[in-house]
Amino acid sequence: MKFLAHINVMPKAELLDPQGKVVVKNLPNIGIEGVDDVRIGKHVTISLEAKDESEAHDKVENACKKLLANVIMESYDFVVEEV
Repeated sequence: MKFLAHINVMPKAELLDPQGKVVVKNLPNIGIEGVDDVRIGKHVTISLEAKDESEAHDKVENACKKLLANVIMESYDFVVEEV
């Protein structure tokens, strides 16, 4: 079966996000006021083969823990859907 995983990797809430701070600081320069906080992360999509949704979930979990996210500094969540 074919699956598609949508993965979001974000800096942990207790850590500073320098990229986000730069964006917050510069939004008024382009006319966007009232933004208090911005967190910048990454979105990853993975197309994969697995025998069922449970196996697909396990594969994506493994990819996140071992490659896609630095679990010391980042958190992640994902959704797996059959295509």
